[in-house]
Amino acid sequence: MVRSRSVANATNRTALFQVQRHERLLTELRRCGAVRVSDLARDLGVSELTIRRDIAALAARNLCHRVHGGATLPSRPQPAPVRRTAFTIGMVVPSLDFYWPPIVAGARAAGAALGVNVQLRGSSYDPEEDRRQIGRLVEAGQVQGLLLAPSLDGGDAATTLDWISRLPVPAILVERQPHRWTSAPRQIEWVRSDHALGLEIAVHHLYEQGHRRIGLLLSGGSPTSTYLLQGWRRACADLGLPGDAVNVPVKGLSAVIVHSDPQAIVVAQNAADQGLRVPDDLAIVSYDDEVAHLAEPALTAIRPPKNHVGRLAVELMVSRLLDGDRRPAQGVLVAPELVVRQSSLSRRVRA
Repeated sequence: MVRSRSVANATNRTALFQVQRHERLLTELRRCGAVRVSDLARDLGVSELTIRRDIAALAARNLCHRVHGGATLPSRPQPAPVRRTAFTIGMVVPSLDFYWPPIVAGARAAGAALGVNVQLRGSSYDPEEDRRQIGRLVEAGQVQGLLLAPSLDGGDAATTLDWISRLPVPAILVERQPHRWTSAPRQIEWVRSDHALGLEIAVHHLYEQGHRRIGLLLSGGSPTSTYLLQGWRRACADLGLPGDAVNVPVKGLSAVIVHSDPQAIVVAQNAADQGLRVPDDLAIVSYDDEVAHLAEPALTAIRPPKNHVGRLAVELMVSRLLDGDRRPAQGVLVAPELVVRQSSLSRRVRA
């Protein structure tokens, strides 16, 4: 009788874990549209064979579609849209790799759903190159709106924003925000990740793991760094932590937040070379979550909502084009999420 009860309990636990994995898999599918077996296996701490079986079970219920190496959302007949637009929106981003592809993908997905054509242009972090690319789109006379990510560092920011506000078509900043209200003829709208909040989430996570000697390593020249520093100062003030451990050696720290993933991986490797164990001697949280899962151990990371930022930017632009000046100008902040992995968990949490 005891043996039967034990077997039944084990079976119940296995079923529960399977349900949890299925829910996680479906959540990632709804959020990203596709998942990879290797990523889920790593994040959930199970074998790739287990994830393949989970995908097969969900595919049998038509909840996902199996593809080589992962799964996608199932193809469903799309209802005819109530209203189709015929807008063309120009999109100028400073880079076509690393941070920006998910934002561009989100913008294009929203465009496809709304019948909007998104014309993409790659620029740089040079204000003059930004103007050239923007000018070409406007001069061609084929775009009704612009999604822009200009460089707003330095003394030219006010001039750049004034120039954008005077363009003959409306513009929305993506992952950028005007520093303040201006007297320009048109207030510029914006959509960006709330990086300051993301940093606060990271600090509070490490604090909850028992860390009090926390440092912050910022990337020089990144527009994101300004917001991360704001969040750092707020979190340190709220928790009563010293806020001066910014871009200092990790020696003497028990935890560090690093922007971005490649730099965080280097920090983890250097720590190992010095005989420090991650997370026992040094906990690490990365900011970006592009390749954080590839580190050893896998890095806890703050994940900006890049795909959603791109989607919202297109939706906001379509709203502006349809409503004109009747709608007030908007600025939208989108919250990042914490993805917890091995690199930040204390012994008591991992036990």
